[in-house]
This record gives sequence, C-alpha cells and structure tokens, in this order.
Amino acid sequence: MIGNEEVAIDILDTAGQEDYAAIRDNYFRSGEGFLCVFSITEHESFMATQDLREQILRVKGDENIPFILVGNKSDLNHKRRVSLEEALNLADQWKVPYIETSAKARLNVDKIFHDILMDIYRRRRTEGRDSIRGSNEGRQRRKKRKCRIL
Repeated sequence: MIGNEEVAIDILDTAGQEDYAAIRDNYFRSGEGFLCVFSITEHESFMATQDLREQILRVKGDENIPFILVGNKSDLNHKRRVSLEEALNLADQWKVPYIETSAKARLNVDKIFHDILMDIYRRRRTEGRDSIRGSNEGRQRRKKRKCRIL
C-alpha cells in the first residue's frame, strides 16, 4: 500500500526476448511506474535499457513517468562490464535515479520497490489523483494501481 491506496505490481521479465514485444505496449500503457533493470556484468543488457526506455516513452507520451534505472548483480563487481560512471551518466541524461542492487545479497532490492511506489504516490498527489480517504464511497471507488517492473 502507498498512502491509503492498494497498488498492484506486475513484473514483466522479458530478458531481451523478442517474443514478448507484442505484449509490451499493453503493459507500458497501463503502467504508472517502471524499474528498468540491467546486469552490470553484461554491457548488452545495459544497452537494451535504452530501447526499452524509448518504447515506454513512446507509449506513455510522458517523459516524467516514475522510472528508476537499476544496475543488478552488484555482488559481482569483479565482473563489471558497465562502469558506475556510465550508468550514472545515462540516468543523468534521462533525469532518473540510478540504484545498484544485488538480488543474491538482497542489497537495495526493497529500496527500489519502495522508491518507485513512493514516486508513483507523489505523482498521484501532485496530479490530484489520490483517493478519497475515510468514506465507504472512497473505498469503493478506489482502484488498484499498477506498477510495471521490467
């Protein structure tokens, strides 16, 4: 939950598989926030984030959509192929946060989910889309929101 609202999180892990290209637009269209994850040990996965970002922006038509660039496998720093500077530069260019994680070591995994949900919540509040609190009517009208993790 964020604030007083339930949020549904869908995780779409295409791992670069083009078989999923046809359904991506539907996921992008309904998503309110995105985590774009690449492996710091594979430069190719880092490069693929640029295409995903462009697809998301094309579908959403909004460069200010909540978005976090995530470099995973930080526990394998000795195998790093994407420098921290390169990742930070891309995040700067996109004007989005960059966070490094390790799923294996559970480093910053909770943080990226928390941060994207808070970004979505702040955006809703800014746009005046937060739900009516307290009343039964408000609870009945409240919808589950979706966050897309790619």
